[in-house]
Amino acid sequence: MPSDNFIKYQQLRERHPEFVYESFELHMESDQILIEFTFKLDHKAVFKPSLIIPVTDHFVSENLSVDKLNSFAFHIGMIELISYWKAACSPKIIIKPYVLDQWQVNWWRKLYYHGLGEFFYQNGITVEMDDFVEILSEGEPFPGKAEIYSGPTALVPIGGGKDSVVTLEMLKDHKKLIPFALNPRKAIWDTIINAGFNESETVVVNRKLDPELLVLNDEGYLNGHTPFSALLAFVCGMTAVLTGSSEIVLSNESSANEATVRSSTVNHQYSKSFTFEQDFRTYFQKYLADHISYFSFLRPWNELQIVRAFTDFKKHHPSFRSCNAGSKTDSWCATCSKCLFTFIMLTPFLSEEEKISIFGEDLFNKRTMIPILDELTGRTPEKPFECVGTIDEVNTALVASIKNHHHDLPLLLEYYKQTEQFEQYKDLSPDSLLNAFNDQHFLDDSYLSLLKNKA
Repeated sequence: MPSDNFIKYQQLRERHPEFVYESFELHMESDQILIEFTFKLDHKAVFKPSLIIPVTDHFVSENLSVDKLNSFAFHIGMIELISYWKAACSPKIIIKPYVLDQWQVNWWRKLYYHGLGEFFYQNGITVEMDDFVEILSEGEPFPGKAEIYSGPTALVPIGGGKDSVVTLEMLKDHKKLIPFALNPRKAIWDTIINAGFNESETVVVNRKLDPELLVLNDEGYLNGHTPFSALLAFVCGMTAVLTGSSEIVLSNESSANEATVRSSTVNHQYSKSFTFEQDFRTYFQKYLADHISYFSFLRPWNELQIVRAFTDFKKHHPSFRSCNAGSKTDSWCATCSKCLFTFIMLTPFLSEEEKISIFGEDLFNKRTMIPILDELTGRTPEKPFECVGTIDEVNTALVASIKNHHHDLPLLLEYYKQTEQFEQYKDLSPDSLLNAFNDQHFLDDSYLSLLKNKA
């Protein structure tokens, strides 16, 4: 029997057959670059989200022209639109600024479909990639790649969590880096400053959503997860052009490749996966700039390896944040799956006192965390819909934690010890993961040597 949201999905598609990417405008001002998009949902709503990029001394004058930046701005709109399209899931998306070729249409359909995999799954919507949306385009011919300057710098997106800390700290003495922040919060600034950079050395982009979307959500239109890291990729692409950077260095690990829903392609982290990284590189070099390299420095590593490296950077321990629930208050909520996952991964490497100083309490003594623990360890068909590591990594960290405990086990570890997961993993040494190295990556020898020397 169809879910209520699947019925709503069908009704909304009938009511709103077309979603239109009407236009984008790029304004070069003395102190900022403003990009405004216009999307239309039939007669129902007009959305006008925007990006504001404050001008800094890092910007390269040769690249600061509307003609060179227009195609980059257009592409940000192509991924921005998905946040608004998903409200009604119109069967047609009409792109008016430029004409896309069939290869581009297929590429975008794949990104929309897999990037919205969680959205479809959690709303009980069953769709196929070939027929969930038709992408039509009209307008000006798509412009070719602009001649742009690229220098030796690397743009490093900072999220405020452990991963970007490790990338920034490991690379800062080996490469000229420019930290990048999208809608920066305190944890992001703390990461940048603690790593020895300052605000004037950082490129900031401020993204503004159209509040009309929230009005539709209140009216009962569809809502859910979108591929944020894909948006970040295109924003970083434009920012790399502005700064003349030849590299965009991410902090996505091999663990992001694992599906969130077992035996499916539904992955909360799809746009952090190696598949997306590979697809984006191909698209970017084919249509936008063939001499800007987009890759993840941490791709060969898993979560355990990243955490082991992170524990060496103790000045970041009081300020890093990975909790989405507490992001607005710069805190760990100590109740969500992201908090428990991070707590588990730190356990083999930090003392109880060190962990409690970070989270404010011992999460292993919270009975309310048991259902989340079951999700993280694979006792349920779904992992948490968060950026968490693999089932193998979580179980390996828990087994190591039990073996390292020299007194009575806290509640969650005692509970875990009675599960079938413990029986399955109890003889596995963490060395199997700590010594692993994923060969699916786009790193050159200089970056590889840094990882291998740190391991």
